[in-house]
Amino acid sequence: MELRQLQYLVAVVEEANFTRAAARLHLAQPGVSAQIRQLERELGQPLLDRSGRSVTLTEVGESVLPYARAALAAVEEIRQTVDEFGGLLRGRVRVGLVSGASTRRFDLASLLADFHDAHPQVEMSLTEDTSERMLAALHDGALDLAVIGLADEEPPAGISCRIVVDEPLVAAVAPDDALLAAHAGRTTVPLAALRDRPLISLPRGTGLRGVLERCCARAGFRPRIAFEAAAPQVLARLAARGLGVAVVPALPAAEAAAAGLRTLEITDPRPRGRVALAWRTEGPAGPAARALLERLRTSLPVPGAGGPPSPSGQRTGSARPAAADGTAHQAAGA
Repeated sequence: MELRQLQYLVAVVEEANFTRAAARLHLAQPGVSAQIRQLERELGQPLLDRSGRSVTLTEVGESVLPYARAALAAVEEIRQTVDEFGGLLRGRVRVGLVSGASTRRFDLASLLADFHDAHPQVEMSLTEDTSERMLAALHDGALDLAVIGLADEEPPAGISCRIVVDEPLVAAVAPDDALLAAHAGRTTVPLAALRDRPLISLPRGTGLRGVLERCCARAGFRPRIAFEAAAPQVLARLAARGLGVAVVPALPAAEAAAAGLRTLEITDPRPRGRVALAWRTEGPAGPAARALLERLRTSLPVPGAGGPPSPSGQRTGSARPAAADGTAHQAAGA
């Protein structure tokens, strides 16, 4: 068994395709396929199911994959430890991001660029996905860090979080929507009033959608989702055209008016959209990922605070923020 065979196996699994994996490795596809078949012969069991359109793991492969990743991570740790003695930070950092989360309150792209400027030998990748899938990727080691939307009060077991955004959710509608007439003179609307209304929401698997479905269940009904979109800005535009009630993070009155919307804060219960920086509780595997985590923890904002947190003000292992004033106006809960 050779390390390169394990590297090829992990690449094929992550790409679900031999050709894409070979391109990623800058190798010829037949060579990658031959090495993995050699590994399977040595182990005496097939690791990959090649019968479908996409390559998937067999049951044996599912069991082997964590060990393959651990072996590759250990070798990388050796290289990086030696580099650290020379004052050089190397490695690869894989970051996940929910769509719409990097907006005016914090610019993740700039934070990553600044980190890369300080450590040019660190290879970085950024992937957009749903919060649900990114949490699974954190557990599996496919991601080192992720900015996710939180659907539950506490993060899943084995995951630590620091809240970045925490704000109330509102019902955003066109100015002539009947919801406004039915609640004239009020700034809030009970969730039960949305029972039979067509709703516009982020897709299933996002934190905001999870919060909405959980709160509707508590109110005794299932939400009637008429439209889905990955970006809160698209939800707002659909609502402005009278296609339904968009459930979105709180908007300033001027911003809502400019978008052709009026908003009512949802109550009974009061759902909140929350975005958090998440990582495995035991910490990322490599020094480069650990260094980026520390940079983000000291640079990303704290809800209710006027600026980025101090290093001593971190919160780990809990999804509860110290304060939340609802003024972030982000894609919370994406």
